[in-house]
Amino acid sequence: MNKLIENIKYNLHKNSTRTEETLGRLLKEKSLTVSTAESCTGGLLASRITDISGSSEYFKEAYVTYANEIKHKNLGVTTETLEKFGAVSSECAFEMAQGLAKRTECDVAICTTGIAGPTGGSKNKPVGLVYIAVKFHDKIIIREFKLNPKLDRRIMKYNFSELALKTAIELLEE
Repeated sequence: MNKLIENIKYNLHKNSTRTEETLGRLLKEKSLTVSTAESCTGGLLASRITDISGSSEYFKEAYVTYANEIKHKNLGVTTETLEKFGAVSSECAFEMAQGLAKRTECDVAICTTGIAGPTGGSKNKPVGLVYIAVKFHDKIIIREFKLNPKLDRRIMKYNFSELALKTAIELLEE
């Protein structure tokens, strides 16, 4: 996890291939499709993926599921999971990825749920906490990251989206 965060810091200062370009290249090489379901990133992840010319070859659909009722209605996250663990949880991220893959029939499902701040955090779930779930074939990986809670909201969302892209790349390169 720390390696991913360090890569973000490095890539923000290095004139290199953008992460969304790397993901797009991998998806094209493997003839795969991708869909996203986002809460805390509010569509930024989908926007970054579709910023790449030719992304229509691999990008299928995107959902911004900010409200719990929409996570349930559109992705099938159970009310039990939302009540017991909350929207910002590994359990919710897992169900988001399952539901997204089923609904969109994509090869790769990338989901984010977290707290971008500056309000909304608690002792157990502080600002800067994000869960990222990526589903590929029958495997779902979930990563938990805790970023500096003092980051500006836009920077927080960008970093969350960067971590999601890098998590997807990591899974596709296994």
